Amino acid sequence: MPVPRSSRRTTTGSSPPTGRPPNCSVGTAPEPSRAAATSSAASPSTWSPPTTRPTPGRGSRPPSAGSPPSPPGWNPPPDCRRSSRRRRARGSSPRPEARGRTPSGPAPSAPAPSRPAGARTLTVAADGSAAHRSVQAAVDAATAGDTVLVARGTYRETVNVPASKHGLTLKGATGNAEDVVITYDNASGTPKPGGGTYGTAGSATATFSANDITVTGVTVENTWQRSAHPGVKDTQAVALNASGDRQRYLNSRFIGHQDTVLNWAPSATGQYRQYFRHCFVAGDVDFVFGNATAVYDHVNITLRDRGAAAGGHNGYLAAPNTDSAKPYGILITDSTISSPAQPRTYYLGRPWHPGASAVGRLVIRNTTLPAAVKTEGPWTDMGGFSWKAARFAEYANTGPGAGTGANRPQLGPDQAATHTTRAYLAGTDGWNPTG
Repeated sequence: MPVPRSSRRTTTGSSPPTGRPPNCSVGTAPEPSRAAATSSAASPSTWSPPTTRPTPGRGSRPPSAGSPPSPPGWNPPPDCRRSSRRRRARGSSPRPEARGRTPSGPAPSAPAPSRPAGARTLTVAADGSAAHRSVQAAVDAATAGDTVLVARGTYRETVNVPASKHGLTLKGATGNAEDVVITYDNASGTPKPGGGTYGTAGSATATFSANDITVTGVTVENTWQRSAHPGVKDTQAVALNASGDRQRYLNSRFIGHQDTVLNWAPSATGQYRQYFRHCFVAGDVDFVFGNATAVYDHVNITLRDRGAAAGGHNGYLAAPNTDSAKPYGILITDSTISSPAQPRTYYLGRPWHPGASAVGRLVIRNTTLPAAVKTEGPWTDMGGFSWKAARFAEYANTGPGAGTGANRPQLGPDQAATHTTRAYLAGTDGWNPTG
């Protein structure tokens, strides 16, 4: 059954979302408990990541059934810098890719941030062949500017990178995001061991609060399923809680159902920018949401099928709650949105309005849209707040889900020139992660 479209609870201040009824509401999120950090004895002086998938055990398990399958015969180069024979000019829509894969094409050209003198590489392998068995153990041991290099494997844990670990790099050792999977299954309404529930933000499999971090070559997923927990009303289950500034997410996958990626600004009017390039994102309800400034550039997005008949209701892609003082919210550009769902069953977005100053900004441009999009009206109201009062627009989209008309506001050429990756991310310091 479709999740009912109730409103999110109004909150004051800029607390991260928590305890929203299905699709909605925010509050003050308690810090989720984290998986126990376990490490092996000292690592060998020279360490190479295991070439075979470790035997499932503590800190690892077989890939979950909830992840989209790999297409037959797909075999990316080990460094994940897949060149394309048909490299398209920037500003045009990329060709569709197989579901569940990070897009093909040139690797992001942004230079790596400078590392402080003495920065280290901390190694992780679930089979005990590295210095640490869990990702969190390595993060706990890291200092600002270090790199956490994670070997092939599936790591069942939650990961928290606090604000003090600025400049950290979390990197999958193989360069293929499918090989390094961080997975857990908390929902907003999941009971906590000490009482209460996790809340929306607290349900995240990975929470990255540090500025200037880079995440590359990993999968982060939340495998919580509504059908397995019929008694849980708060069904938000975040995979990634991104809540820092100048964050880069490259060649990675983020998989869930409701609220997959939270783009969060701890201060609603503060400068928090997050850049996603050559990534894959999957979900079904509000699965790209929040009040930060976020750019999804050359990203593959999958609208998951919840079984609705053609013309029915499967879900919503995005739910921004951008503060009205901010000119930029969420931008999806030069990307491919695909779906196995029936035609006209998905909205592109709706405005999350937890307070008077929340006036969501979402622009989707130069992107391929699937038939699953409701072509006559891809935007809808939320909790009594009209989508027409929000700041939603499209520009130069293509595919069977594209269209124009009174219910599909379009940017003009002059407006489009101001809604670019560079414009969204420059901020007050001229940040340019695209190179």
